[in-house]
Parts: sequence; C-alpha cells; structure tokens
Amino acid sequence: MRRKAAIAHRDVPLGLSLSSIDKVTFTKRDEITTDLICCEVEAADQIWTFHEEMPGWDALIAHLTGLPGFREDWIETVSQPAFALCETVAFKR
Repeated sequence: MRRKAAIAHRDVPLGLSLSSIDKVTFTKRDEITTDLICCEVEAADQIWTFHEEMPGWDALIAHLTGLPGFREDWIETVSQPAFALCETVAFKR
C-alpha cells in the first residue's frame, strides 16, 4: 500500500467517502513531553495519515463516526497509559 499525505478541503478530507474506508486505526506516539494522537485510514489501497494537530482533525473524526460499528470509545483506549505506544482499531470492514 502507498502512503498518501493527508489533504483537507473545507474541513472534509478528500477521497475518504465512508463506503471506501476499509480500516481506521488510532495510535498514540510519545513525543517526550506530550503524546500525539494519530489516525491511519485505509481506503482504496492507500493509507491516509492524520494527527490531532492538523487542521480539519475534528471534521475528520466527525466524518469517521458515521462508519457502521465505529468504536466510539477509541479515545479512551488509545490514550492510556500515558507516554506509551498504544494502538486501537476503531473500524474494520
């Protein structure tokens, strides 16, 4: 799979229709003094990578919650324990 840079337009990520998404994985990276929440979206044989400090993050999360069976508890599961690498699959087709 190719990695593709995240592109946002009008707060809606391009190319990420809900029907094309195969998997959504959240990870937490230790950035020494803080943690960074990241999201990888697999769709159309590509992986789109986002993180919580990017413009459009809130719109992306709102969009992804429309997926059937999307784990609404993803933030709790990926955020603990602090300063440790954590991974949560929030959706898989």
